[in-house]
Amino acid sequence: MQIFIRAAEVQAFLKDQKKRGKTIGFVPTMGALHQGHISLMEASKSKSDITVVSLFVNPTQFNNPEDFRLYPIQPEKDTIMLKVAGCDVVFMPDAEEIYPQGTAQLSTYELGNLETIMEGKFRPHHFQGVCQVVNRLLDIVNPDFLFLGRKDFQQCKVIEQLISLTGNAHRIHLVICPTLREADGLAMSSRNMRLSEEERKTAAMIYKGLMHLKNQFGQSGFLEEKKSVIGMLEASGFSVEYLEIVDSDAMETISEWDFNKNITACIAVYLGKVRLIDNMILHIVQ
Repeated sequence: MQIFIRAAEVQAFLKDQKKRGKTIGFVPTMGALHQGHISLMEASKSKSDITVVSLFVNPTQFNNPEDFRLYPIQPEKDTIMLKVAGCDVVFMPDAEEIYPQGTAQLSTYELGNLETIMEGKFRPHHFQGVCQVVNRLLDIVNPDFLFLGRKDFQQCKVIEQLISLTGNAHRIHLVICPTLREADGLAMSSRNMRLSEEERKTAAMIYKGLMHLKNQFGQSGFLEEKKSVIGMLEASGFSVEYLEIVDSDAMETISEWDFNKNITACIAVYLGKVRLIDNMILHIVQ
């Protein structure tokens, strides 16, 4: 496993690999790795000759400075995990390497309603920051395949839009991999590390709420089921920021069950001071 800190060095190495006919798979991360990240790396290894994982906590996508300050950083543990898992290349830049001209004059991207619903609504400028860092990383790595986890479903849609906007859809194949979950259903997330032991037990209720919606899809009142899940979570100690049911393709909220669309339930909650997100496919058009 090779570790690079400088953009020019990893860029030169990967360019040489491409000249040799190697395909490049890329997994961008903010570190604090868990098995979900490793599953993305394994997916890359199954499709690509060379797998690159980046470790960079991007400051421009945090709308909450305290959230940025508390984000877990563990580069030594992360690199050991990646080496054991068989990663080929790790890119560990600092902010100056990613943003050599600073962050004051970065590009902005037209993301449409993706910036006005759910994460876009409750985290202003977050997706602009995601696009800024991912576009920079794609320029450096120049991958054939980009691997993302479906846990960040709306973010996957944003990056799909970014790839289209930048004219890279013809050369970068986006692979969205299933959400990896703990035994009790909680979606694996770096933020889980910040939960207390008691909060960690309670957090499994998010999965139960989503499963309830999946099991009740089309069976009873739409609004009643949403209210039921929100009430269950609030009674368990959660503060529910949003629970939306959306057209998985158009990324528009819906107000009634619709068997003619692919449907996903998306949720964001606070448990104590920790913000957790999750989603679940409720219906797929056959």
